[in-house]
Amino acid sequence: MTLLLLQMTVVLLVALLCGWVARKLGQARVIGEIVGGILVGPSVFGRFEPHAAQALFPISSLGSFEVLSTIGLILFLFLIGSELDYDHLRRQRKTAVFASGVSIFFPFLMAVLVAHALRIRFAPDGIGRVPFVLFLGISMSITAFPVLARILEERKLQSTPLGATALMCAAVDDVAAWTLLAFALTLLGNGSPAMSMPVRMLWLAGYLVVMLFGVRPLGTWLVRRQSSIGLSYELLGVIIAVVLGSAAATDAIGIHPLFGAFMAGLCFPRIERWQAAVRTRLDMLVSVLLLPMFFALTGMRTRLDLLSGPRIWLWTGVVLVAAVAGKMGGAVLAARWTGQSWRHALALGALLNTRGLVELIVLNIAYNAHVFSPTLFTMLVVMALVTTMITTPILNLIGVEDGGKEAQDMAAPEAA
Repeated sequence: MTLLLLQMTVVLLVALLCGWVARKLGQARVIGEIVGGILVGPSVFGRFEPHAAQALFPISSLGSFEVLSTIGLILFLFLIGSELDYDHLRRQRKTAVFASGVSIFFPFLMAVLVAHALRIRFAPDGIGRVPFVLFLGISMSITAFPVLARILEERKLQSTPLGATALMCAAVDDVAAWTLLAFALTLLGNGSPAMSMPVRMLWLAGYLVVMLFGVRPLGTWLVRRQSSIGLSYELLGVIIAVVLGSAAATDAIGIHPLFGAFMAGLCFPRIERWQAAVRTRLDMLVSVLLLPMFFALTGMRTRLDLLSGPRIWLWTGVVLVAAVAGKMGGAVLAARWTGQSWRHALALGALLNTRGLVELIVLNIAYNAHVFSPTLFTMLVVMALVTTMITTPILNLIGVEDGGKEAQDMAAPEAA
């Protein structure tokens, strides 16, 4: 326990300092928190003070650290889901569905184009072409839902049409990506032997039916009975229990617990004072303590020291260009096709191009499955960090202001 508390102290202080510096430089705080994790991880601290790093952050001690931070992320995604505006989603449904589909297809197309060259140079021996293309396509097409949500929250965009559309697109992208990931692992023989792909899809359909036609109507019934009173201590406890149970259900299915937390937020009753009470009671603990731990832990797993030589950097650039062209280009074209202005199409593309945390989770799964070599793994990590770092500058460049003043016009095309 002493070691865990000391780890939390060091990581929290470093993450807060780096987050403050990132904000001063015009970046999202989450970028600073990830960089803070890199500083205390093997790339910097572990390289210059290996004995001290091993004593403070032994690999065997990070399990409980990860559990605490993951719980914080689950609660954060519940808060994000609970604040989505249904009216914005209905007005933007055409853009959300079409943009999410295209922003998955285009990155996969780019992955197919570069897969052969990367496979013959960087893939481990014995890996098949189809699994490699699947994992590479997933890596290029996924959107880091929690990182995107954190950026939207910091810019106060989460309740705007732009923010709601981006979150819905990211949610669809993540479900598709995790489903494809489960399929890819099944091809490798690494999927759960107790649950085949058709069974997993049936369980997912059943879960959605329960949440949308069971839990959500129950919340509406509860509103009719208790809408005149505040959110009690007992009722808040029940809500958190439902959130954790929803996350556990999707994790058991094989999708991801973050999707379950977000679905619980979508089913939360839209009572303004209840929403304010939940945010007031949970947000401070989650944002100040638990989320910095999660993003810092992500950075601690990154090994930037594995990149060396102009050839590796050249191929890293190829991967970066392919990823941005596929993800951002696909989202921008889809948004324009549905009637959005160039400004809002570019804003949506920049937001969906955000990777980071979820990308690193996928990369670690691929690495552990021996699909990616350490070098290719590191190249893709750099791609994830760079695509996340350029999101805020692009939003600033095209004039999307904090608070969503510019983004409000996005509702016009479909509301007309």
